Amino acid sequence: MGLSKKWIGHIEAWQASGLPQADYCRQQQLNAKTFAARLCEYRRGQPVLPPPPAFIPVQVQVPASEPFVLRHAGGHSLELPPGVSAAWLAELWRCLG
Repeated sequence: MGLSKKWIGHIEAWQASGLPQADYCRQQQLNAKTFAARLCEYRRGQPVLPPPPAFIPVQVQVPASEPFVLRHAGGHSLELPPGVSAAWLAELWRCLG
C-alpha cells in the first residue's frame, strides 16, 4: 500500500518550504517521528537516479606540429589537424553531445 495523498502533499510541501523537518512538523502540528517514517516510505518508492555526469576542466598542451587525437573508450578515435581552433572544437563537442 502506498502513501496517502495527505502524506505525499506534506512531504512535497516540506521540500518546497526549505524548513527543517522539525519546524515544518511543528507548524503543521505533525508528529515528527511519524513524518520521518512517512518520508522514508516516500523515498523508498522514488526511483534512484544516477547523478549527472560531471565535466572536469582540461588543459591540453600539444606541440603545434602534432595532430590532436580524441579517443573514445569504445575504440573510436578522431584525429584533428594541428592548430584546430578551440571554438570549432567546442562547436563539434556540442553537436556530438
